[in-house]
Amino acid sequence: MSEARMLPPNQRQIVEIDTVPDKPKRFVFVLLQDFTLLSFSAALDCLRLANRMSNKTLYEWKVIGEGGETVSCSSGLAFQLDDDLVELHRDDVLVVCGGANVQVATTKPLLNWLRREARRGIPVGGLCTAAYVLARAGLLDGKRATIHWENQDSFIEDFDDVSLTKSVFTLDGNRMTTAGGTASIDLFLRLIARDHGDELATSVADQQIYSAIRTDQDTQRLSVPTRIGVRHPKLSQVIQMMEANIEEPISPALLAQEVGMSTRQLERLFRRYLNRSPKRYYMELRLQKARNLLMQTDMSVINVALACGFASPSHFSKCYRSHYETTPYRERGAQSSGRET
Repeated sequence: MSEARMLPPNQRQIVEIDTVPDKPKRFVFVLLQDFTLLSFSAALDCLRLANRMSNKTLYEWKVIGEGGETVSCSSGLAFQLDDDLVELHRDDVLVVCGGANVQVATTKPLLNWLRREARRGIPVGGLCTAAYVLARAGLLDGKRATIHWENQDSFIEDFDDVSLTKSVFTLDGNRMTTAGGTASIDLFLRLIARDHGDELATSVADQQIYSAIRTDQDTQRLSVPTRIGVRHPKLSQVIQMMEANIEEPISPALLAQEVGMSTRQLERLFRRYLNRSPKRYYMELRLQKARNLLMQTDMSVINVALACGFASPSHFSKCYRSHYETTPYRERGAQSSGRET
């Protein structure tokens, strides 16, 4: 899809739709407790604006959730639900909206309901962390999917049968997933373009002041130079190698050799731009992954240690405590207590 074009100020463009379906397509949003408001509202507003810009009711929507009463987003705002987890129409599109504490929100009644609706052939999507819910229900087996980058490590450990990508969104058959945040806009603009053409999707993007529409080929994280605030090709290359080799860390000497530097030159490079040694920076990457796994999975502490390149639980515990001022076992215990409340 091309970059959205600019419209004159205060000018509303009505996009003529040649063919309009007999009835509007209905999206049913399932809001999980602590869902991410931005992911949900961005998707919903795309549908609203598609109706406005076409001057026709192309889309309708309904908001449901377990219990059918109210649900709160991660920022604490409460939302009134339209209904409980009821049987949907065959031509509905089901979209689960996840967010923080998605494991807690993934209940047995929800999983059973999702499996039942999916067996009826209804397209199913997941926004933000909801790919976890779809995977737990077995709806992503053999499929391509994406999830927020913070949850990718734990997702890979939990779901071997899903081909996880780093894209902002994925479409694979009648399954769709997003990485969260504004990725909902990119996915729903793609859906609108597929249903009613690029011109309408572009008009919706213009209304949102969304000037660069991303595709499923765009990755969700910023580039290494942007993240670290340094544009040095060899430094970026080394960090990319570190991030790709967490379970079996590469020695500083080999990292330096890979980019045509001496170990001493690599040391000076990291000290100059990141104020730490390559070894320290690498350790922090490994510990960050370890913390994600402890917080988001039920992996044992020893398996987390091994997945992050530590040869022994004692060494892992010592490094973890030095960096986070708590032990992996206490971190896991605190997280477990949080899930029970």
